[in-house]
Amino acid sequence: MNELKAFISDNLSGFSPKTIPSFLFSFLICSILAFILGKMYVKYGNSLSNRKAFARNFLILAITTMFIISVVKSSLALSLGLVGALSIVRFRSAIKEPEELTYLFLTIAIGLGCGAGLAILTIVAFVCFAGAIWFTNRLKKEIETQNLYLTISTALPEEMDLKIIVDELKKHCSGIKLKRSDENANMKEASFFVEFDDFEKLEETKASIKKIYPKIAIVFMDNTRDF
Repeated sequence: MNELKAFISDNLSGFSPKTIPSFLFSFLICSILAFILGKMYVKYGNSLSNRKAFARNFLILAITTMFIISVVKSSLALSLGLVGALSIVRFRSAIKEPEELTYLFLTIAIGLGCGAGLAILTIVAFVCFAGAIWFTNRLKKEIETQNLYLTISTALPEEMDLKIIVDELKKHCSGIKLKRSDENANMKEASFFVEFDDFEKLEETKASIKKIYPKIAIVFMDNTRDF
């Protein structure tokens, strides 16, 4: 019985019922902000990985971080113990792109702020971060050009002059760079990296080349990461 009392006493020594409302408030704020951040990542992220699946981790990571900080913030011994525990933790899932790491840091920051009892400050900071993400994405969309890979091929190599193709591309493209050129007795193929100011220029280029060489194959491939 004495051992049970000692156990209960040790577990309640740093606990006060008065802290429950503030903890629940911080927990709620942390969950909402992490959920919103996940939605923003799905909408504005440029990662090629499954953004929806990755964003599901934000909520759990944020509230876990918040709980850890809530436990250790009042105890120096627990803080030092946390440092030792983290030193043996290894993440086995490789972060494929820097953008993923950026959003993970932001998720952890939400948990840290709410766990430290600074929920209001965390909300203000999150609004600023969200505004910066939105503005950056909007600015990027406004200045973004059509960056594409262009492949031109034909089964009649003697009928296609690469110099004429390049001259036509220069008339319509804001940027052009030859990446690859293959030719043999049965085919001729050239690959370019091209930039267009707008979609109309792309259509004009295609029509211009087709007018000179009606039988050649033209393939445009997107070079961005919008999906």
